[in-house]
Amino acid sequence: MTAVASELGKVGVLFGGRSSEREVSIMSGSGVLSALLSRGVDAHAFDPSTQSLGELEAAEFDRVFIALHGRGGEDGVMQGVLETLRIPYTGSGVQASAIAIDKVFTKRIWQTHALPTPRYRLIASPERAHLNEVADDLRLPLIVKPPNEGSTIGISRVLGYSGMADAFALARNYGDVVLAEEFIEGRELTCAILGAGDTAEALPLVEIRAPDSNYDYHNKYFGEETKYLCPAPLASGLSEAIQELSVRAYNALGARGWGRIDIMLDQRDQPYLLELNTSPGMTGHSLVPIAARAIGVSYEDLVLRILALAILDDRSNPR
Repeated sequence: MTAVASELGKVGVLFGGRSSEREVSIMSGSGVLSALLSRGVDAHAFDPSTQSLGELEAAEFDRVFIALHGRGGEDGVMQGVLETLRIPYTGSGVQASAIAIDKVFTKRIWQTHALPTPRYRLIASPERAHLNEVADDLRLPLIVKPPNEGSTIGISRVLGYSGMADAFALARNYGDVVLAEEFIEGRELTCAILGAGDTAEALPLVEIRAPDSNYDYHNKYFGEETKYLCPAPLASGLSEAIQELSVRAYNALGARGWGRIDIMLDQRDQPYLLELNTSPGMTGHSLVPIAARAIGVSYEDLVLRILALAILDDRSNPR
């Protein structure tokens, strides 16, 4: 059920920030803000990179929509600030946000729940012998990426031993830890989820068909050649199984509100979980709005529905 504007109070839309995904966040937040204003919500833009926490407190928002992506907005930091200020917010809480931003810890938790995710190694050094040993273990081709970035930033598909050093150097630009991951050849899917726990609802799967199977930053947000098929053209039983798997993976991390699970489906129809996005994109090319449209939910109604789910981790002492 869509929330009524008068019930939402004064709303802050947090976007921009200082992460490597600032540009995308501005696109997401601008869309969210326009959607809220079009429905009569008392909504206001707030950019943590140019406005202080004192200004955030002084604004006296009744709730906020987090449209920040990446570090400082999707990793538990802003969630902790909002908990301290007692401002309900959209998406996952502090702990789930901090876990989900880290692909290594995400994998470790999924593995404890016997949920399928590609094999991985952490690359400890740029020494050629070590890089080759990682490549031999995971087998080429493989993926190298920083584990705390999104939007395919810093990611490389490595086809041969000679590409390992450059891939390591690129990923290392974004942090001290570099993740090497088994490459799963197959179809790229995503599953948007709304809610939490037993009431979490998986939206129809989206299949992404990017040029040359390269769903990079340009093809995600600016190119027009990527195709999005929703519902994904899969057998109904397989679609339902992947949706169920995605909800289990979402709940295993303690996620709430909304999120998006990215999945690879191999050539034997075995799904592999890649990551959970706890503050997914809301741009004109974004996947959650595409999934919502498939069940008749407009962008504006989706934004209102997500905003209505804004809460605090600690609800014992409301403001």
